[in-house]
Amino acid sequence: MENEEKHEERREEYAYVLDFLLTGKSFSNRAEPVAQIIGDTWFTLLEAEPKLGVALKPSERVYIGRAERDKIAMIKTRVEYFDLTQNAKNELPLIVSQIINGTEPRFVELFNNAGPLNIRQHSLELLPGIGKKHLTAILKARDEKKFESFSDIAARVALLQDPIKLIADRVLLELQGNQRFYMFVKPYVKKDQRY
Repeated sequence: MENEEKHEERREEYAYVLDFLLTGKSFSNRAEPVAQIIGDTWFTLLEAEPKLGVALKPSERVYIGRAERDKIAMIKTRVEYFDLTQNAKNELPLIVSQIINGTEPRFVELFNNAGPLNIRQHSLELLPGIGKKHLTAILKARDEKKFESFSDIAARVALLQDPIKLIADRVLLELQGNQRFYMFVKPYVKKDQRY
């Protein structure tokens, strides 16, 4: 029962279209439309079949939850980064940044509440561009007062890159796989690797 609840909360409700292939993949025997999409909560990469007669556009937000869907007929499979088309890979950084920006409070909380991974490394150090000096500055600033927004983080932590870009870069690394720790993405496991 507990595993079912954890699984349930990991389901995506909405996704953004990365690419829409009207006649399907070039190597496929069946010429049926397929959309490559990314979930807007867990950054899950999926392939979906649109409803008959529906044409999707890149960056379009679609409902993929359990209730009646207006544009998506079914989710075909979860895919990994390397299964994406080149167009989907090109759209990915922009859409990931858009998702992060659209759910700013969730990611600001990360800066306010993140803790150490072990005695040598803090979870914020997983963000590309954050080393020991930035980490010390972030921890000192959040101890004085919790961060309220991305602009607040950028203003109070000297020489820190754009927080949206830091998080987006980490999400893209996690989507490509082979990370020791995952902060934002549920790791992709190939069917032959499951046990």
